[in-house]
Amino acid sequence: MSKIPATVITGFLGAGKTTLIRHLLENAGGRRIALIINEFGDLGVDGDLTEGCGIEGCEVGDVIELANGCICCTVADDFVPTMESLIERDNPPDHIVIETSGLALPKPLVKAFNWPEVRSRVTVDGVVAVIDSAAVADNRFADNPDTVGTPEHDNPLEEIFADQLLAADLVILNKTDVVDEVAMARVRDVVAGDLRPGVKTIDAVNAAVDINVLLGQRAAAEDDVDNRRSHLDDEDGHDHDDFESFTVDLVDVTDPDGLHETLATLTTDHDILRIKGFVHVPGKDMRHVVQGVGPRIQRYYDRPWGPDEDRNGRLVVIGQTGLDKDAITQALVG
Repeated sequence: MSKIPATVITGFLGAGKTTLIRHLLENAGGRRIALIINEFGDLGVDGDLTEGCGIEGCEVGDVIELANGCICCTVADDFVPTMESLIERDNPPDHIVIETSGLALPKPLVKAFNWPEVRSRVTVDGVVAVIDSAAVADNRFADNPDTVGTPEHDNPLEEIFADQLLAADLVILNKTDVVDEVAMARVRDVVAGDLRPGVKTIDAVNAAVDINVLLGQRAAAEDDVDNRRSHLDDEDGHDHDDFESFTVDLVDVTDPDGLHETLATLTTDHDILRIKGFVHVPGKDMRHVVQGVGPRIQRYYDRPWGPDEDRNGRLVVIGQTGLDKDAITQALVG
């Protein structure tokens, strides 16, 4: 019996992983693709954007969401049972795509494919790292040169960024349309510093990449996991104490432009890493999506509200530990 190929899609918060998955589904070419989507926080925004999205082959039962945690920390409790449920189906998928949370480390997940329950039936076709070129150009992941080599040196953003690259079989440099040529040259140098030999990079806008490049890499990454270094290799465990998230409830948003300005200000003033969610704009029958990466905020209407759907808005706020939850919430709800 041939093994089901699985592709792990990693990348920091807001890099474009969900956009890549939607592109993949839109160009699946008849493949039955099952999705496992993991999010940091208790509101499943990415899964909601994908599940029931109206794309052929994107059925509700083919999207499995693991929220309120990090898949690299919950392998035994969440990931392995989920994989078993997929491969034991009467009509198993042709390909499994796993979107990790933006704070997940890929290596523990790749190692999980060596669990006996999984190894005999599934292989890691490839690990794809999606990189926010604009964030790299803005030095979001750079070390502070004044603290390197000192006891004060601790950069959890850089550690996650590096680990995601070190595990990759393919790297997508996304959002190249908002970065000039000089800055992109610097981005390529930064990324190359954490890549294993032979790993290729691809430029992309809106994560639009040939699906035949994404799928069919045949990397069998689970057999090569020891060659994918991680900053945790010499540590006993892994946690996400450096990061936190919370959800803000918004009843109605009568001024979406004003919300946009407020979010841009908040992300700068409080160094918020990621804001995402949905809001209801009175008089509009469409759901309004909010996506923020640092000070870059995007908004759009994605689909009609369901007849019985709760139209109360909710935004997930993610940042490093110490966010002023009360101040951020007050600014948003008034």
